[in-house]
Amino acid sequence: MVTNDTTAADPTQAWADAIALQACLWLYPLYEMARMRAATATRRDAQGRFADADPGSTKRWVNTFIHARRLLGAGGSRVVTPNNDTLYSNAWLDLSRGPVVIEVPDTADRYYVLGFLDFWTNPFAHVGRRLNGTGAGTFLVTGPRWSGAVPAGMTRVAAPTDHVWIIGRIMVEGPEDVPAVNALQDGFRMAPLAAWARGERIAPDVVDTGLDPKAPRDAARFVEVVGRALRENPPPAEERALLADAARLGLDGGLAGDVPRLPEDRARRAIERALATADALLDLGDSGETVAARGGWSVPLVLGESFGHDWHRRAVVARRYIGALASAEAFYPMAHADSAGRALSGEHRYTIRFPPGGEPPVDSFWSLTMYDSRDCMLVPNEIERYRIGDRSRGLVRDADGGLTLRLQHASPGPALEPNWLPAPEGRFYLCLRAYQPRPELLDGRWRAPDIVRGG
Repeated sequence: MVTNDTTAADPTQAWADAIALQACLWLYPLYEMARMRAATATRRDAQGRFADADPGSTKRWVNTFIHARRLLGAGGSRVVTPNNDTLYSNAWLDLSRGPVVIEVPDTADRYYVLGFLDFWTNPFAHVGRRLNGTGAGTFLVTGPRWSGAVPAGMTRVAAPTDHVWIIGRIMVEGPEDVPAVNALQDGFRMAPLAAWARGERIAPDVVDTGLDPKAPRDAARFVEVVGRALRENPPPAEERALLADAARLGLDGGLAGDVPRLPEDRARRAIERALATADALLDLGDSGETVAARGGWSVPLVLGESFGHDWHRRAVVARRYIGALASAEAFYPMAHADSAGRALSGEHRYTIRFPPGGEPPVDSFWSLTMYDSRDCMLVPNEIERYRIGDRSRGLVRDADGGLTLRLQHASPGPALEPNWLPAPEGRFYLCLRAYQPRPELLDGRWRAPDIVRGG
């Protein structure tokens, strides 16, 4: 029998390491959601009131919408790989105090979506054009233990956890369209059910997030943050058995009861190693050969409304794409290389040609956006063009009706400039966003065209 020297020397530590890796992958989303709530829940509400007078406080407003009022441009985002297609709306819900009512306006067929994530990062519900149309509506969001009657005229959205993140997106045609979308944003309103019954349409609550999102992560911090998240958002019944092993390392939030626990120093060493291993595992990407075979594109994970028991996939999304919508709502192929597997760079010129009738098959809209690889942000350029797609004006069609997009640092000249997406001088990557993708895009029957390097 072949044995690992480390395992033979200290089998208890090896056992602890194995438990720790499973537990850290399972619990990874809880840590990231807690961190994102502390980072993105607002300190100041729509009336300008602070959740706490202390600037260093970890208290934040919940049960209220906060809207981004302008399209993101170069240097205008706090998140990586931002889009230039929609205006965002953000809300964190605390349903432990009771249901929350959300009112949405009539958007007159304009694309919008409110994506709901439970605290385990499952994109469990979507309200918007795809599923509900674009007429006005009122929705009641309830927690896992609520059992009351849904008021007349409301549609229930049942959340698996008490704490929920809503990320909303409303399509914007361009800068001139922003005022119209701002007016629509004002029609998205939210209040706890009790306040709504009193006629209040904005009635935020305060939550103490309990952490600094910029503080470094270590084993002790992971145990503390995950412990609180578990107590507030317990796992589903079918996963409760995992708490017994996690409890041996102190990763159960006190929910597992009387379980034998490893000495703290041994448990913390195992957790530190597991977190390092998990980070490396979750950062693994496609091989160069695989990317080249797809014309330069990496195929995104296909996401449903629950990850089920696929904890690895769930952790990958929590680390790399937290806040992602279910794939039926939006699908995001990305590219860091050309059709030969070579890194994309502004030192070269590239073309992407869609044949006649071969543009991304969607029921809403699509766009191609470019990002500087150094900071994962939109690329500054003199014409302030950050994306190109089916809403771009003045696109020049090929003689056969196809569409050739040009990706390069310098302008291709006046005749070709309408189809130009400006690149930085150095490395860049692309994101092809497809909203309300059709089945042939999701199942692979449609494939993005090759990214061809020309010089």
